[in-house]
Formats: sequence, C-alpha cells, structure tokens
Amino acid sequence: MIAQNLLTIKNELPENVTLVAVSKTKPIADIQEAYDAGQRVFGENKIQEMVTKFDALPKDIKWHMIGHLQRNKVKYMAHFVNLIHGVDSFKTLKEINKQAKKHNRVINCLLQARIAKEETKFGLSFLDIDEIISSEEFSELQHIKVVGFMGMATFTDNQEQLQDEFTSLANFFSKNQEKNSKLSILSMGMSGDYQLAIKNGSNMVRIGSAIFGVRNYIV
Repeated sequence: MIAQNLLTIKNELPENVTLVAVSKTKPIADIQEAYDAGQRVFGENKIQEMVTKFDALPKDIKWHMIGHLQRNKVKYMAHFVNLIHGVDSFKTLKEINKQAKKHNRVINCLLQARIAKEETKFGLSFLDIDEIISSEEFSELQHIKVVGFMGMATFTDNQEQLQDEFTSLANFFSKNQEKNSKLSILSMGMSGDYQLAIKNGSNMVRIGSAIFGVRNYIV
C-alpha cells in the first residue's frame, strides 16, 4: 500500500518538486518499505525519533527536520541532518551553526515564514526574515546555508484563503531569489493542500498520511 501510494503521488508531481515523505510516528518497517519503493527523503518532527531512525536505516536517506526546533536538541542531529525546515529565530540559526561547526559541516536551513492566520503557527514575519538575511551577524555564520523558505498554511477548507497564503510566500520568495541565487527551495504544502501549493510555486511538499495512512498518535 505504501509503495502504491508513493507511486501515485510521484506520478502527479512535476519534475521540479521534491517529495518529503513525512514519517513521524511511523515504524521503521514502514519507512523501509517506502525506501525500497525508491523514496530517499524523509521528514521527522522530533529529533530523538529521527536519530533512532537514522541509526536503524540506510545511510543514503536524506533526513529533514520539519517540526518546531528546540535549540538544546540540535546537537543530536547536527552530524547527519540534511535540511532543517522550521528555523524561526536568529538564535536558532546561531545554534545550528555552532553544532555544524563541531562536525565540520554546513547545514542547509529553511527560514519558516508565518503565513497562516492561526495564532498557533510558528514562524517569522517577512520583515523579520529580511532583517535576518541582510544582517552582518548572519553573514558571519559559515556553517549554515539558508537555501529557501518554508510556510504552513492555515488548517482550513477555504481555498481562497489558502491561495492567498501560498501566493504571499511565493511572491516573497521570488523577490528574495532575485537578490540571492542561493535560495532554491520553497517548501509549502502537505497531504491536504499540496496540489494548490504546487500551483502557487512550491517546489517541495511534505506528505505523510497520503503515503503512510492516518497517523496513530500515542497520547
């Protein structure tokens, strides 16, 4: 079933769109099945869980940290994480830089923009992002590379609202891309809204339940 779901989704994704298979809470056997079907990019939202899976699974997997980041846990993944999606403060960037330096690595990061109308969503305002990436302090961070932006839309069925939120980030991304050729990734869209996100410029989508089935949260 997982392999079939993957094939279905991959067949409908444009060539320029990277699929991040969101494997949070899913057992290693499920991830291995997706791996055997050709998937190499997986997203987790808890660092400890990602570390456990990294240790158990093939080493050519690209692990993406997609959840809200706790700075004190960055050190546990600094030796292997491929991309960190949810960076929402300069302090966090500094911590990632510090831990990456210890492993002589440059870690790719996405700055998380707050595009949703919901108060619960994390993220930076567009002004915050502009201030960070134009600051001298930022230019001194040699062990991180901001390669794009990430946004989470409001959890709603209102297509016009979703369209507005995705468009706002896509326009901001394009404007910054003109000034900075390092910016190549716009991560928007999840299982419920990824098709609309792609229409609005997303080139990386985070899909979990449409691949692995409904998640079983342990309360």
